[in-house]
Amino acid sequence: MAISATEIFKRHSECLSSEAASMFWDGRDPLQPANLHLVRESADSVAINRVTGGAVIMAGSGMCTGGRIRHHLRHNIWRKESAVVFVGYAASGTIARQIIDGANSVRLFGEDIAVRSTIYTINGFSAHADQQELLAWRSAIEGCEATFLVHGEEPAMQALATLLPGQRVELPRLGDMFDL
Repeated sequence: MAISATEIFKRHSECLSSEAASMFWDGRDPLQPANLHLVRESADSVAINRVTGGAVIMAGSGMCTGGRIRHHLRHNIWRKESAVVFVGYAASGTIARQIIDGANSVRLFGEDIAVRSTIYTINGFSAHADQQELLAWRSAIEGCEATFLVHGEEPAMQALATLLPGQRVELPRLGDMFDL
């Protein structure tokens, strides 16, 4: 997805700052610096796992619940000389949250992998809406009979539910059924 988003910006340099746009106009691509390798194919991603130093691997699925990041973790998180940087939010119960909270090992592909990498977190980059943005979005919807809160930490969803008075609010569990 990040590669596709980068391609959109390349096609629409008018959306960039004047400084970045002028780089495009001068024949320099600010989104493709030297030594940056964008990888779409699984085989290319597997090849990254053979790199043993001098690389920064950026991968999606910040919660480490799916995708290629799990393979990259399997090949690197046990290495003391590597570092893992989490950017944004990691929900409880996810592999990312386990690592951030100091787990000594994590289970990947049915195998317990030691966590020996240095772990860093950079907060504040989550793309999720905050409480006020969710309330504004919900208030703009007319004729809606119910709100189902299904994504987030339980205490945060409960707090949001209390701010939606006068309407049906549900926090469903797996397997719950509702009549609408």
